[in-house]
Order: sequence, then structure tokens, then C-alpha cells
Amino acid sequence: MKPRLITIATAALVAASVAVLPSCKKKEMHTNPFLEEYDTPYGIPPFDKITTADYLPALREGIRVQREAIDSIVASTETPTFENTVMAYEDAGDLLNKVVLVFGALEESNSSDEMVAIAEEFYPELTRSQDEISMNAGLFDRFKYLYEHRDSIGLTPDRRLAVEKYYKDFVRNGALLNDEDKARLSELNTELAGLFLTFNKNLLDATNAFSIVVEDSARLAGLPANVVAVAAEEAASRGLGEGKWVFTLHAPSRLPVLQYAADRELRRQMYEGYTTLASDGEHNNLPVINKILQARAKKAKLLGFDTFGAYMTDNVMAGSVDAARNLLMQIWKPAVKKVGEEVAEMQALADAEGAGITIEPCDYYYYAEKVRAHMYNLDENEVRQYFCVDSVRNGIFNMADRLYGVKFTEMPDAPKYCDEVTVYDVTDAATGEHIAVFMTDYFSRASKRQGAWMSEFKGSWTEPDGTSSRPVIFNVANFARPTADAPSLLSIDDVQTMFHEFGHGLHGMLTRAALKSQAGTNVDRDFVELPSQIHEHWALEPELLRTYARSYKTGEVIPDSLIDRLQAAAKHNQGFMTAELVGAALLDLAYGSLNPDGDVDVAAFEADFAKELGMPSQLTFRYRSPYFKHVFGSDGYASGYYTYLWAEVLDTDGFELFKEKGVFDPETAASFRKNILEAGGSEDPMVLFERFRGHKPTPAALLRHRGLVD
Repeated sequence: MKPRLITIATAALVAASVAVLPSCKKKEMHTNPFLEEYDTPYGIPPFDKITTADYLPALREGIRVQREAIDSIVASTETPTFENTVMAYEDAGDLLNKVVLVFGALEESNSSDEMVAIAEEFYPELTRSQDEISMNAGLFDRFKYLYEHRDSIGLTPDRRLAVEKYYKDFVRNGALLNDEDKARLSELNTELAGLFLTFNKNLLDATNAFSIVVEDSARLAGLPANVVAVAAEEAASRGLGEGKWVFTLHAPSRLPVLQYAADRELRRQMYEGYTTLASDGEHNNLPVINKILQARAKKAKLLGFDTFGAYMTDNVMAGSVDAARNLLMQIWKPAVKKVGEEVAEMQALADAEGAGITIEPCDYYYYAEKVRAHMYNLDENEVRQYFCVDSVRNGIFNMADRLYGVKFTEMPDAPKYCDEVTVYDVTDAATGEHIAVFMTDYFSRASKRQGAWMSEFKGSWTEPDGTSSRPVIFNVANFARPTADAPSLLSIDDVQTMFHEFGHGLHGMLTRAALKSQAGTNVDRDFVELPSQIHEHWALEPELLRTYARSYKTGEVIPDSLIDRLQAAAKHNQGFMTAELVGAALLDLAYGSLNPDGDVDVAAFEADFAKELGMPSQLTFRYRSPYFKHVFGSDGYASGYYTYLWAEVLDTDGFELFKEKGVFDPETAASFRKNILEAGGSEDPMVLFERFRGHKPTPAALLRHRGLVD
């Protein structure tokens, strides 16, 4: 997702770029492909022609072209209009956007030392350029004129909203400051851009530096066969030979160890390795966090806000830190109560087995899985065989077809940035009209940051002649790779992640908003997770499950008895999952409320806050501070991690309408497509939600969905 004023692109939602994979072809002599029209289907970047040497020259040319266009807008003697100011401004960054979107995407998914070195120049130059624009007094004056005359110049509702948001963006980015303060703000923004780079590099390097080498096969007891096979392949790739297994902090390795390893010490090693990630040594992020907190506090005060959290919540649905915190506390208390019940169940099972332990954080995943197997006769190893990554991909495409009438056709010859990417032509199933290009990049690798995300290589907009320029959207994940004996098999969490990111993808693909700044995921950040999270609900809907969940061994459809057990277990462990998520969101808001003059003892602050919050001793925050990338890897979700839960209030309420009418009810699906997916940021998000749902949302549906109330 890209912001209105081009800033450092990342995912997510707010989304993300780096070197071309070794498997991609490069040319020694060529014209910089960014500086030409792409001669590719639907404007897909020509990845095979892009080299790392192209990025900085293209960035600088994009900045020059944008600056020249801005100068032309400012120099105009014509009375400001929407066309000669807003539209001209949106078009001014086209070349720059091309470069930023590709670099940002590949840097996140395919990092290298060379790309990190480029990023150290790339992002500070980009930041300075965007600061120059956002603080351009002449440009601001034209937007200010439109803002002050917005009631009398015949603007359509979407254009009026664009003017209001642009005006507020300029003010939030320093347009009203004096020259001295503008210079100071630009220095702080450049400093933060560099700190984010350092934080992310430390995190990636620390993740890749950690490993556990197992030499005794007895320690592998309980682990799924495919996980053991991947660990053996990892050991072989490191030259360790047979009879050894290597486990890493990447999710496909880390989570199965915590969930299934009978060896408690192995679980403890993995848990402690993860929860101390990037907190000491050469990859220590604690000093970086301090510098980020101090720079953010200075920036907020410079812009007239008491705290950075107040600054970050001022222009979204929540409107304030207090509103976000109040929502979270309504969820926190029942979640903690549920954790107590879950721990009691786990302790009882451990006691019955004669384990002789008291449940600790390193035991939570393991005993939660054992309780699930005991209570629901549900073994995730049994479940995984029905969720091969290709089968799940068929499921999400089937869902999109049945809800929105769209078809996905593979484009085997389309440009791609690595061999593992698959490219699809997305069309209207009834008319054959091209809607979008969709790419998937699903498997974990050392050059890819952890997590899963959606972004775009090309946005969507309406041309002056009324035709629509369609987008190029992609999903990235970190699923376990196929082995010699089995395809990539997904956990239930992985399946829901795949549906989640595809929901973001649908938001980007189906958009019909006319303006670049309002298309697709260009919406308030506490609204952007609605399309992603609501589509998670279909993942385990029996009607859809029967169409895609098939055993990779036999091809048999998932049996109804297993579907029934999955449904019964749907609310299992929700106390833990909710509490660690809400806790992290509250920790984020606490950081945003600081105004540090000097260094903060980050570890002590986090520990004291957990105590103040009443964090159960058996769990911790979903992300500890040194690897809380959402908050310290960029400004994308800083003082905004709560948005996942804010949006869940919307998505659970909205899905109850689908359950009432039918999960594939055509009228409900058409309303969701029109009012949410197609509308993008062209109207106030609460207006759009109420138009779809018929009322304002409350947390009640969320609490019901997570099983936190009867």
C-alpha cells in the first residue's frame, strides 16, 4: 500500500524492494528500463532487464522529473483547479513511483548486501525529496486555495475528500512551519529513514544468524515429518552432513518446534532465541529504538502534537490514542480471563501425563496443541495433509470467483522477479475483461524478511478519457518449502494468512476509485485491514473447504468429520492469541505516548508495562520491542498496530451479515465489492461500512467470534 505523498514504501499494508535473484537474467549493456515505457503485458515491470545499477539513476531522474512538474504547477498563473493542481500533482510522481514500488518490493523479499548499500542512499534521497515537496510553500498555497473553496468549486464527493486529505497531509508534513522548523523536520525525517534501515537490517541479520543444530534424532520426537525433512535439508545446505538437523527462527521452522517438539529444552532454546532476537551483540536494536523514540517525539512536538501517538492517530478512524486504547481494553480483559482458563486446561493435561512441570511461555504452543488434540481429537499433522499450498491457492481463487465473478489464469511467460513467483491474468469471468495482474511469492528464504504482505508494482486510476488503468498486485509469504517427499503443507494459521493477504490483494485488484491517491489500499490505516481480515472467515467455511481441501497423498476431499472437528476447535486458544496481540498493540500505544529527553531502558520499560497491564506470566507480547518491525521498521503501523483489532471489529460484524444471508450470497457480495473493495478511499470509511452493513460496528461480534464471551 502506498501513501498519498510518496514515502518509504513497505507492505502491508503499507508495503514495500532489493536485488534481482541470482536466477534472474541480467544484461551487461542496456538502457535503464525504468526510463522507458514497459514493453510488457499490462505494464508488469521487466524484471529480467532491471539490474541493481538501475535503481539510483532512475530514482534521481524520477525526483528530477517530479520536481520539474511541481515547479510548473507552482509557477502557473491560473487559478487553482482540481485538474491543474491535484491531478497534475498526482501525475508528477509517476516515474518516481515506478522505481520506488519495484525497489521497495524486491528489497523486502530478496535482500542482499548490494541492495542494503543502495537502500542507504536510496531512502534518504527519497525522504529529502518528499520533504521538499510537502514543505513547498507555493504548492501548499494552491492546495490551500482549493481547501478553502471546496464548498463552491463544484467538487464531486471523492474529489472534495481528496482535497481535504491532501491539505491535512501537507499540514501534517510541515507546510505551516517556518523555514527553520522545516529544515529541522527534514533532518528528523532523514534521520528516521536511516534508523528504519538499521533496525530492519539488524533484524534480518539477527534472524539469519541464529540456528539450533540437533545431532540426536531422539530430540526430534513429535515434529512433523516434513519439518524434520526441511531441517535435514538445511543442515545439508550448510555442509553439516547426514545425521544433523538445523532449525532457524524463520516461522516455518520456529513455530513447529514450539508447537510439536516433545523435547522441552529444544522448545526453550527456540523460544528464548526468538524472544531475545536483535536485543544484544552486533545486531542489537535497543539503541536504535531509543533514537527512533527520541526523533519521533521531537517530530511530533515540532508539528504541534503532545506525543507521537497523538500525531499518528489524528488522521484515521480512531482519531485519538484514547479511543484506540479504550477499544483494546474492552478486548484485553476478557482475553486475559480466557488465558487463565486455557492455562488451567494445559496444566491439568501436563499433570495427568506426569510431566512434573509448571506451564511456562515455552510450553504454551506445545500444550495448547495437545489440549486441542485431546478435546477435539484434532491433530494438526493430520490436518496439514489437506492444505497443500496449491490446493489453498485454488481455494482462494474459487472464493473470488463465487463472490465476485473473477477468474485467474496463469501467465507462464510473464516477467517475474524470481523463479518462485507465479503470475496470473485476472479477468471478469462473464465478459473476459482484464481486471488486474496478480503475483504470488510464497516460500521462505534467507533474503526475505519474515511475515506476509501485499503490495503493488502498479496502481490503478481512471484516465481522462474514462478508461481505467488496471493494477499489478502481489502477495508475499514465508511458507515452508516443498521437500523431496512432500509439497509445501500449511498449518491452519498459514491458511488463514494466505486468505488474509489475498483479501488485501482483492482490495487492490478490484478497485474502481478514479484517483491514484484513493485507489485500492489507499485508505485510512485502521480501515485497510477490513478486506483482508473478513476474507479469512471463508478459509474454514465448510462450503468452500469441500472444494479445495484435498489430501496431497490420495486426492480425497477433506472428510465431513474432520470439518466438524475444525469448526468445533475454531475458538481454541483464542485467549492466548488475542492477549498477545492486544498486549503488543497496547505496548505500541505506550511507546507512542512517551516524550523521552534521553535514553529509555527499553527492556525495563517493556517489562514494567507488562506488569502494569497484568500480562499473564505464561505469555509475552506478540512482538518484543527489538523485533517489532511494524512499529520500529517504518512509521507504517507506529501507534497503529491496534488497527488489526479495530478492523476486526468491522470484519466480524460484517461477516455476520454474510452468515445471516449466506456466505456466498450474491447481493451481499455485490454490496461488499461496491462499497468496500471498489470504493477504496473515495469516501469516509465509516460511511462506506455503514452503507454495507446497515449500522455502526461494536466489539460484540469480535468477542463472540473469538469465543471470549458466551
